[in-house]
Amino acid sequence: MRLRLIPRDERFFDLFVEDVANVLGGARLLEAMLRTYDQPESRAAEIRVIEHRGDEISHDIGQRLEATFVTPFDREDIHALISGLDDILDLIEEVADTFVLYRVDAPTGTAVEQAAIIVRQVEQLHEALTCLQGFKGLERYWIEVHRLENEGDRIVRAAIAALFNDEKDPITLVKWKDIYGLLEATIDMAEDVANVIERIVIKHS
Repeated sequence: MRLRLIPRDERFFDLFVEDVANVLGGARLLEAMLRTYDQPESRAAEIRVIEHRGDEISHDIGQRLEATFVTPFDREDIHALISGLDDILDLIEEVADTFVLYRVDAPTGTAVEQAAIIVRQVEQLHEALTCLQGFKGLERYWIEVHRLENEGDRIVRAAIAALFNDEKDPITLVKWKDIYGLLEATIDMAEDVANVIERIVIKHS
């Protein structure tokens, strides 16, 4: 058995789980905001608080990275993981703010579906990062994130085609094209994080 002269800092794994749990909280709030759409301004403000918390967790991980000699896996992969989680949460915040800034009367079914896909993707990322320390048995999580991304693509393509066919008001058309694009970017970013997890696992298998 090979002994480590300098132990790895395993606390990173707890911080990754804390980070993704915070992202999941933001995703669930966005979905709730769009499903009820009763107080979009206050929901958006709650998401902003979660985004600030995400910045704090990322900062903690960054500081620990600088102070740690032996990390549990490659530093660039740790950076990619926390940056990707940050980006998901930034986009969730931007989606919520855009609904408020554009004074959207009510979300479309497509927007609600997209928000639900984001929640399901981040749930998979949460499960994966909870089990990351063993570097085994995680394939099903990134496969499901990819499947959900494909589902999101199909939904948004149909919605944008319908928008150009049916929407007569150019301002409304631009608003919804922007919102669908932001939601799609969030779905894509979740897939990017799944790719980072896959890369980490493959390197350690």
